[in-house]
Amino acid sequence: MVMGGFLYKKNKKMKRIVFFLLNVSLFFFSASVLAKEKKLVKPKFHKAFTENFSKDASKFFNMNSGTKRKSGQMRYFSGMHSFCEKGTDVMMFRMDSTDPVGPGRGPEICSKNYTYYGSYAARIRIPDVREVQPNAGAVVGYFTYNMEKEKGLSEIDWEWLIADPEIVYIGTWTGKQNKLQRIGRIINLAKGIIYESIYKSPHDGNKPHKLTGLQNQPERILAIEGFNAAKQFYTYGFDWYSDRLVWWILHPKTEENIILWDYQGSTPYFTGIPDNKTRYLLNFWHTDNWPVHTNPKSVEKPKYSYEVEIDWMSYKPFPIP
Repeated sequence: MVMGGFLYKKNKKMKRIVFFLLNVSLFFFSASVLAKEKKLVKPKFHKAFTENFSKDASKFFNMNSGTKRKSGQMRYFSGMHSFCEKGTDVMMFRMDSTDPVGPGRGPEICSKNYTYYGSYAARIRIPDVREVQPNAGAVVGYFTYNMEKEKGLSEIDWEWLIADPEIVYIGTWTGKQNKLQRIGRIINLAKGIIYESIYKSPHDGNKPHKLTGLQNQPERILAIEGFNAAKQFYTYGFDWYSDRLVWWILHPKTEENIILWDYQGSTPYFTGIPDNKTRYLLNFWHTDNWPVHTNPKSVEKPKYSYEVEIDWMSYKPFPIP
């Protein structure tokens, strides 16, 4: 009985020690998991940068290999001599004529970390296709993008439909998944024509409505003589504030900052200004259902491996209010 009591007490003591050690281990394991989870969900933001694409790998952007491709081979050429500007080295995007339809299916770069309110700029030349395939359906997109469950979409766009290099599309997409809202402006910069400044939302069946007042400034834009986004480089940019968006272009001769849209205020249903963090991108893709404003036939599958040239891209954050 004495020996049995001793063993009982000893076993009881051992159980307490094991129980204690298990609790300690569980505590540190839980703390470690929570720390890792906290570390994973904390977003990383880019500081100010300019990417000149002089090296094979970018410090700020990842390259999308594209659908049905195991690598980015023959799609990205960093540090290449420009075809149209002597002495300029560029990042060259090459479209594959077999690329499927849709954004992200062609060459695309995306920032490694997030960006937010700030000044964005890029120097770009789009491909010249009007003599070889005037009805080519392809889009060059320079934009921000991020979809979140709570805040919805954050997207600010510059877009060119390569069938008409005199025209630019600018605007934003906001709102929840399947309930997206748009503000947009279409401009012929060679002629100084604003074809439309509109908003649309699911509140009334996505009908386009004309923007007026603070949402439609400037109401007129002077033509940029000889503007052709495929013939030479232009510097395009936008400044994103919490209550305002300004799209602009530098005049190629005077370097004057020409305001293309100074959007303020809001529509009856939404502001049109994204208010959540985003990613910074540039891509080149085939569209079969979005023709350029001046040519309803321009949705053909690209016949050749057209190329986009990017001299540089920059970002300068603004303080978050």
